[in-house]
Amino acid sequence: MLLRTPRRSFLGAAGTFALGALALAGCGSDSLSGSSGTASSSAPAAAAEVGADAALTAMLPQSVQDSGVLRVGTNAEYAPNEFLRGSEVVGMDIDLMDAVAAKLGVEAEYQNAGFDTLITGVQGNRYDAAISSFTVNAERLEQVNMVQYFNAGSQWAVREGNPDGIDPENACGVSVAVQNGTVQSDEDLPARQQACADAGQPAIDVVPFDSQQDATAALVQGRVQAVVADSPVVAYAVQQSEGLELLGEIYDAAPYGVVVPLEQTQTAEAISQALQALAEEGAYEAALEAWGAQDGAVDEFPVNPAP
Repeated sequence: MLLRTPRRSFLGAAGTFALGALALAGCGSDSLSGSSGTASSSAPAAAAEVGADAALTAMLPQSVQDSGVLRVGTNAEYAPNEFLRGSEVVGMDIDLMDAVAAKLGVEAEYQNAGFDTLITGVQGNRYDAAISSFTVNAERLEQVNMVQYFNAGSQWAVREGNPDGIDPENACGVSVAVQNGTVQSDEDLPARQQACADAGQPAIDVVPFDSQQDATAALVQGRVQAVVADSPVVAYAVQQSEGLELLGEIYDAAPYGVVVPLEQTQTAEAISQALQALAEEGAYEAALEAWGAQDGAVDEFPVNPAP
């Protein structure tokens, strides 16, 4: 899953996600298309009060120490976790990564790119790290290091009143929008498809999109009957749009992880220790609370947790 999981009010303080109008308030077309490009975060408020730790800085690659910049890949199309407000990348993950970077004694510089290109970008040294609601799973752990920082799950949404009588546990024959490259598209829906086939039922009509905004817009417009994504994203979308409602319970809760190159074990450990320090200082919880995401807080920040 991209799981990009749970549960609550996601009224992010840094911006408005107006799905009813199929646009981010104040954003141009780039914010919906997910065009690549460097964008800065406009929300270093929590990071501004974080003190750098020289010992953690020394654990970073020499190139990062010399430049003072941590190049971070993200797919800024997943409000409230990461999205564009104008030309700036904002969101829960961004606030948190800004604070991590400050603790490491560097500045995070964000590169907006397609979600399914981020891990290869980390592997190819295009980014020093990536944060984009990546669910920790076995396949990803074979490719990169992942540092746990949040816990989330999947949830469905339908049009208000559920006019088609959709049941996620019996979705054979239903048209479902999903973002490419996510846990939902790669694991969840294929497993449901197989169950439909085994039962001799019609296949789920999986309608893939490159961005979550487009997937949710398809439901708003009535082009699909349901959408499935990470629960924070679905909850936020429903609250910020008209005519949608959440369906069923959150399921398959799992941790999110910051992605770091497989060979950069010290960098991963530095990020882990930075997160632990932020938790002890209160900055970790503050970054989550700004987006109503405190229910997904974790107590530990291990490198490569068991999926």
